[in-house]
Amino acid sequence: MCSVTETEPGPAPPGIDPVMKGLVDACSLRFTMDDGVEYAREQLRALKPPPETLPAMRIQDRTIGYGDVSAVPVRIYWPSIDQHDNLPVVVFYHGGGWAIGDLDVYDGAARAHALGAEAIVVSVGYRLAPEHPYPAAIEDSWAALRWVGEHAAELGGDATRIAVAGDSAGGNICAVMTQLARDNGGPQLVFQLLWYPATTVDLTLPSMTEHADAPMLSADMVATYVRWYLPPGFDATNPIALPPTLAPANSTDLSRLPSAYIGIAEYDPLRDDGARYAELLEAAGVPVELHNATTMVHGYMAFATAVPMAAEATNRALAALKADLHRIRPSATYDSHSPDE
Repeated sequence: MCSVTETEPGPAPPGIDPVMKGLVDACSLRFTMDDGVEYAREQLRALKPPPETLPAMRIQDRTIGYGDVSAVPVRIYWPSIDQHDNLPVVVFYHGGGWAIGDLDVYDGAARAHALGAEAIVVSVGYRLAPEHPYPAAIEDSWAALRWVGEHAAELGGDATRIAVAGDSAGGNICAVMTQLARDNGGPQLVFQLLWYPATTVDLTLPSMTEHADAPMLSADMVATYVRWYLPPGFDATNPIALPPTLAPANSTDLSRLPSAYIGIAEYDPLRDDGARYAELLEAAGVPVELHNATTMVHGYMAFATAVPMAAEATNRALAALKADLHRIRPSATYDSHSPDE
């Protein structure tokens, strides 16, 4: 069953949390297509927390490959706990509209997942658009996931307890990974944590208009990201015609996917996108919890150390991830299934 929880009850949204509003008014991400991708990347890098504020843990940078895909950078995190083997593994895909995120910007988020879930985290540095449009990010992400599936034990991980997690464009990639894993016989995934994901690539959803000028992510910025990501020949004005590896909500079969937690924010143009995917998963029989942070904006996870309401929403999601990864479950395998064409 799809359960919906909110940080504050009531029929009407209470407005952006004042602490959050003060921060985003001072340092909100904002750019246009004309500014160019390098300008957008510098803006996001400026929001990166100082390294000295991040929790210490064992970290290793590696370059991995699988099949025809090589030279994918990953950063591996081990939680600072007494257990050092047979740990669950989270494959983390960063956000940034498939164009402006990287391993350094999302270093704090990856550490938070390692600590919050008491799991090994493999953060994936997939190729970015517009230099490398779709499907480059999917190819790199899928190669990394398959590598983790085969190498989990050597990292100290449990290959039967692998989850995917990611925010925004990373949430899109996570959703795609769950479908590819199911349709190709693994790796066996047990959970998906999607933070304010882009799953439909539908720029006409009501929240796109309602929060067109929201801080951190505007409707124009969403459109810019999509234009950077889509290669020639793909039409964003007809989102239902896009392949599921680009718009995972378009899959003709969403059954037999791992349990999901989808966190959305009220003041986010992608709010209805995440909610729609939760509805589709529920209709397909996938256990899913949808949480709407009613005073938050897109990207609230990045503000969890400074905004109490962002911390509450973030901790709720990480607790769900930890609970699922550490519960005792019977062994299971994927059924044979043909991928969507």
